[in-house]
Amino acid sequence: MNLVTVSGPPSTGKTSVILKVIEALKLRDIFVGVVKFDCLYTDDDILYEKANIPVIKGLSGSLCPDHYFVSNIEEVVKWGRKKKLDLLITESAGLCNRCSPYIDGITSICVIDNLSGVNTPKKIGPMLKAADIVVITKGDIVSQAEREVFLSRVNSVNPKATTMHINGLTGQGAYELSTLLYDEKQDIDRVQGNRLRFPMPSALCSYCLGEIRIGEDYQMGNVRKIKLGDEDE
Repeated sequence: MNLVTVSGPPSTGKTSVILKVIEALKLRDIFVGVVKFDCLYTDDDILYEKANIPVIKGLSGSLCPDHYFVSNIEEVVKWGRKKKLDLLITESAGLCNRCSPYIDGITSICVIDNLSGVNTPKKIGPMLKAADIVVITKGDIVSQAEREVFLSRVNSVNPKATTMHINGLTGQGAYELSTLLYDEKQDIDRVQGNRLRFPMPSALCSYCLGEIRIGEDYQMGNVRKIKLGDEDE
């Protein structure tokens, strides 16, 4: 079984891209399943079910979705093996843009869209910088000049990644991506003991543990204060 991790900011078109890619993979008789990670709500699993794609979803609730992902990825791989999948795709939204859900040795894809603004690539951390493949969506809505500027900003942040444009509605570019996702020589049996490419966002403070009162008297643990520049006044 192969394993691929897909992440990106919310509403960039990750699910649409995955569905189009799976259509192309099915033409090669590759059996694909999906695990959808999200926070509070998602109905994307219904879209996968309608396409006859094995799917499970996990909602992290009050937890960071990527911490939730890492805590459950081993069980997810076991599920994929039990289903006898050729390829398992995990999908997760990077809500804080600091997320880092990528694992060494596992193909990683970051999906971003042209409508997010030319400076967005600089605002995204390891989720973009550590990706093997960067997929840019919604290019049909902006001009050619805007596409080129956005692409150059992506390349400046992650020059090593394979970058490609995909239309999630028509599927243009999805076949090309599908050819990069499945390797017959690869067989993921387990990920226990594997390493993340970059540490997860660190946060363990009183608010993580349920505190709702504001003020220094109620702040404990990992707390960082803003520099106001008026210490000497």
